Amino acid sequence: MPEEIKELTIDECRTQTQKHIDLVNKLGRIYINELNTRLANHDKSKLESPEVEEFAKVTNGLASTTYGSEEYMKFLKEDLAVALEHHYAHNRHHPEHFGERGVDAMNLFDLVEMFLDWLAASKRQNNGNLMVSIDKSCERFNITGTLANVLRNTVDYFDAVLSAEDK
Repeated sequence: MPEEIKELTIDECRTQTQKHIDLVNKLGRIYINELNTRLANHDKSKLESPEVEEFAKVTNGLASTTYGSEEYMKFLKEDLAVALEHHYAHNRHHPEHFGERGVDAMNLFDLVEMFLDWLAASKRQNNGNLMVSIDKSCERFNITGTLANVLRNTVDYFDAVLSAEDK
Protein backbone atom coordinates (compact mmCIF):
# COMPACT_ATOMS: atom_id res chain seq x y z
CA MET A 1 0.00 0.00 0.00
CA PRO A 2 1.47 3.40 -0.96
CA GLU A 3 2.49 5.81 1.74
CA GLU A 4 0.08 8.52 2.64
CA ILE A 5 0.81 11.76 0.81
CA LYS A 6 1.67 14.46 3.29
CA GLU A 7 0.18 17.90 2.84
CA LEU A 8 2.57 20.81 2.72
CA THR A 9 2.41 23.57 5.21
CA ILE A 10 1.68 27.00 3.74
CA ASP A 11 5.33 27.97 4.24
CA GLU A 12 6.57 24.76 2.54
CA CYS A 13 4.20 25.39 -0.37
CA ARG A 14 5.44 28.97 -0.70
CA THR A 15 9.06 27.82 -0.56
CA GLN A 16 8.53 25.19 -3.29
CA THR A 17 6.61 27.64 -5.45
CA GLN A 18 9.29 30.30 -5.05
CA LYS A 19 11.96 27.77 -6.12
CA HIS A 20 9.87 27.07 -9.22
CA ILE A 21 9.50 30.80 -9.94
CA ASP A 22 13.24 31.31 -9.48
CA LEU A 23 14.03 28.46 -11.90
CA VAL A 24 11.63 29.83 -14.53
CA ASN A 25 13.34 33.21 -14.18
CA LYS A 26 16.80 31.64 -14.51
CA LEU A 27 15.76 29.70 -17.62
CA GLY A 28 14.12 32.82 -19.04
CA ARG A 29 17.33 34.80 -18.60
CA ILE A 30 19.26 32.04 -20.39
CA TYR A 31 16.72 32.22 -23.23
CA ILE A 32 16.88 36.02 -23.38
CA ASN A 33 20.70 35.96 -23.42
CA GLU A 34 20.71 33.52 -26.34
CA LEU A 35 18.11 35.56 -28.21
CA ASN A 36 20.07 38.77 -27.57
CA THR A 37 23.20 37.13 -28.96
CA ARG A 38 21.33 36.01 -32.06
CA LEU A 39 19.76 39.44 -32.58
CA ALA A 40 23.14 41.17 -32.22
CA ASN A 41 24.57 38.86 -34.91
CA HIS A 42 21.48 38.61 -37.13
CA ASP A 43 22.31 38.53 -40.85
CA LYS A 44 25.86 39.83 -40.32
CA SER A 45 26.98 37.54 -43.13
CA LYS A 46 25.13 39.92 -45.50
CA LEU A 47 27.69 42.59 -44.68
CA GLU A 48 30.58 40.58 -46.11
CA SER A 49 31.56 38.82 -49.32
CA PRO A 50 30.14 36.83 -51.05
CA GLU A 51 26.76 38.13 -49.93
CA VAL A 52 27.12 41.91 -49.86
CA GLU A 53 27.97 42.22 -53.57
CA GLU A 54 24.86 40.37 -54.76
CA PHE A 55 22.54 42.02 -52.25
CA ALA A 56 23.85 45.47 -53.21
CA LYS A 57 22.83 44.81 -56.82
CA VAL A 58 19.30 43.55 -56.18
CA THR A 59 17.95 44.76 -52.83
CA ASN A 60 15.99 47.68 -54.32
CA GLY A 61 14.64 45.51 -57.13
CA LEU A 62 13.67 42.80 -54.68
CA ALA A 63 11.83 45.35 -52.51
CA SER A 64 9.72 46.34 -55.52
CA THR A 65 8.41 42.79 -55.98
CA THR A 66 5.67 40.97 -54.13
CA TYR A 67 6.95 38.34 -51.71
CA GLY A 68 6.56 34.88 -53.18
CA SER A 69 5.74 36.13 -56.68
CA GLU A 70 7.35 34.68 -59.79
CA GLU A 71 9.49 37.81 -60.10
CA TYR A 72 10.55 37.56 -56.44
CA MET A 73 11.50 33.90 -56.80
CA LYS A 74 13.46 34.72 -59.98
CA PHE A 75 15.58 37.17 -57.97
CA LEU A 76 16.29 34.46 -55.42
CA LYS A 77 17.14 31.74 -57.93
CA GLU A 78 19.04 33.77 -60.52
CA ASP A 79 20.43 36.96 -59.00
CA LEU A 80 21.05 35.86 -55.42
CA ALA A 81 21.95 32.19 -55.84
CA VAL A 82 25.55 32.41 -54.60
CA ALA A 83 24.75 34.86 -51.81
CA LEU A 84 21.80 32.82 -50.58
CA GLU A 85 23.68 29.53 -50.65
CA HIS A 86 26.28 31.13 -48.38
CA HIS A 87 23.65 32.95 -46.29
CA TYR A 88 21.54 29.86 -45.62
CA ALA A 89 24.64 27.84 -44.73
CA HIS A 90 25.65 30.41 -42.09
CA ASN A 91 22.25 31.45 -40.69
CA ARG A 92 20.14 28.82 -38.98
CA HIS A 93 17.05 31.04 -38.72
CA HIS A 94 16.32 30.07 -42.34
CA PRO A 95 14.53 26.77 -43.02
CA GLU A 96 16.87 26.26 -45.98
CA HIS A 97 19.76 25.94 -43.52
CA PHE A 98 18.40 22.50 -42.59
CA GLY A 99 17.90 21.12 -46.08
CA GLU A 100 14.93 18.82 -46.57
CA ARG A 101 14.01 18.85 -42.86
CA GLY A 102 13.54 22.62 -42.97
CA VAL A 103 11.42 24.03 -40.15
CA ASP A 104 11.07 20.58 -38.55
CA ALA A 105 14.78 20.70 -37.65
CA MET A 106 14.64 24.18 -36.12
CA ASN A 107 14.57 24.98 -32.42
CA LEU A 108 12.57 27.67 -30.67
CA PHE A 109 15.42 30.19 -30.95
CA ASP A 110 15.56 29.62 -34.72
CA LEU A 111 11.79 30.03 -35.03
CA VAL A 112 11.68 33.29 -33.08
CA GLU A 113 14.53 34.78 -35.11
CA MET A 114 12.90 33.54 -38.33
CA PHE A 115 9.60 35.20 -37.41
CA LEU A 116 11.30 38.49 -36.53
CA ASP A 117 13.24 38.32 -39.80
CA TRP A 118 10.00 37.81 -41.74
CA LEU A 119 8.41 40.74 -39.91
CA ALA A 120 11.33 43.06 -40.65
CA ALA A 121 11.56 41.87 -44.27
CA SER A 122 7.87 42.58 -44.81
CA LYS A 123 8.56 46.18 -43.75
CA ARG A 124 11.23 46.49 -46.47
CA GLN A 125 8.90 45.44 -49.28
CA ASN A 126 7.00 48.24 -50.98
CA ASN A 127 3.76 46.26 -50.68
CA GLY A 128 4.77 44.19 -47.65
CA ASN A 129 2.04 42.52 -45.64
CA LEU A 130 3.23 40.19 -42.90
CA MET A 131 0.06 38.10 -42.76
CA VAL A 132 0.26 37.47 -46.52
CA SER A 133 3.98 36.69 -46.15
CA ILE A 134 3.25 34.26 -43.31
CA ASP A 135 0.63 32.48 -45.41
CA LYS A 136 2.99 32.23 -48.39
CA SER A 137 5.89 31.14 -46.19
CA CYS A 138 3.78 28.51 -44.47
CA GLU A 139 2.96 27.09 -47.89
CA ARG A 140 6.56 27.43 -49.13
CA PHE A 141 8.07 25.73 -46.06
CA ASN A 142 5.24 23.29 -45.32
CA ILE A 143 4.36 24.91 -41.99
CA THR A 144 0.92 23.72 -40.94
CA GLY A 145 -1.37 23.34 -37.96
CA THR A 146 -0.42 24.69 -34.58
CA LEU A 147 2.85 26.32 -35.63
CA ALA A 148 1.16 28.15 -38.50
CA ASN A 149 -1.50 29.38 -36.08
CA VAL A 150 1.11 30.51 -33.56
CA LEU A 151 2.87 32.53 -36.27
CA ARG A 152 -0.42 34.16 -37.33
CA ASN A 153 -1.35 34.90 -33.71
CA THR A 154 2.02 36.56 -33.25
CA VAL A 155 1.34 38.76 -36.29
CA ASP A 156 -1.80 39.95 -34.51
CA TYR A 157 0.28 40.79 -31.43
CA PHE A 158 2.85 42.80 -33.39
CA ASP A 159 0.16 44.56 -35.42
CA ALA A 160 -1.40 45.78 -32.16
CA VAL A 161 1.93 46.80 -30.60
CA LEU A 162 3.25 48.56 -33.72
CA SER A 163 -0.02 50.38 -34.37
CA ALA A 164 -0.06 51.58 -30.74
CA GLU A 165 3.48 52.93 -31.24
CA ASP A 166 2.32 54.87 -34.31
CA LYS A 167 -0.25 56.77 -32.23
